[in-house]
Amino acid sequence: MKFGAVAYALMASSAAFAAMPKVLVMVEEKAIGSISTSEVESMAVKLLGDNGIETVDQNMVQNNLDRIQKVFRGAGDNRAAAAIGREFGADVILMGEAIAKPNAAKIGDSNLRSYNAAATFRAVRTDNSVNLASASETATVVALDDITGSSKVLRKAAEQALAALIPQMIARWEKPGAVGLKPGEKVAVTLTVGGMDQIWKLRETRMRLKGMKGKVASVAQKSYAQGVAVFNVESLLPCEELAEELVMDPPTDLKVQVVEIRETTLNLRVVEAPRKEGNE
Repeated sequence: MKFGAVAYALMASSAAFAAMPKVLVMVEEKAIGSISTSEVESMAVKLLGDNGIETVDQNMVQNNLDRIQKVFRGAGDNRAAAAIGREFGADVILMGEAIAKPNAAKIGDSNLRSYNAAATFRAVRTDNSVNLASASETATVVALDDITGSSKVLRKAAEQALAALIPQMIARWEKPGAVGLKPGEKVAVTLTVGGMDQIWKLRETRMRLKGMKGKVASVAQKSYAQGVAVFNVESLLPCEELAEELVMDPPTDLKVQVVEIRETTLNLRVVEAPRKEGNE
């Protein structure tokens, strides 16, 4: 019975981790304005674990820290972050910064000094570079020395920010369609369109996509072979809404049929629209 109970608990634990994303934690944190620490990263790993979320081994991250920082300095955007996360087998990268600074003046005639900190984090999916959640918090504490004060205020600001971010991240991971894209937020969609047996169908489909101002940020044709075209689309709409737009307002002289919709993948087929009576 004891063995069975342990086995059941392990299975339940594994199932919980399987349902949640694997997260890479990458936080730039500094105490007293310039001294690097790792307190916030350790806190984030613990809080994620408390919520049943597996994290990438931080030792592995530290061993590759210089290379990772070079990538961030070179690009610094969500795509760079997503690429790093995929390299380490992560589904999400939680990144940001937490910085603590002391106030110059002491409080009254005492040796006490106040310490301020700001923590700003965001969680980015590694498969499509979309922000899942973000949070920013500030905190102030009073302490006798810089080491104690900076440590306390860093932890306070980071804990508040993580408490706001982690539930958001979990909610959007479990139900990606429950929360729409924020204004200006983009999702990278791989759009495959079949039925392109004539070159004019390809031209009309490409022109329709490029003409979707305010709904599509960019379109790049990746390939075209044997009547199938593949486009890389930066969409300002969730995948299902992008499909609806194309079905309701299709390319000229074509009808659009939906084959498959996934969060970052859209498979469509085009057919010639029936000619209206009187049109020859």
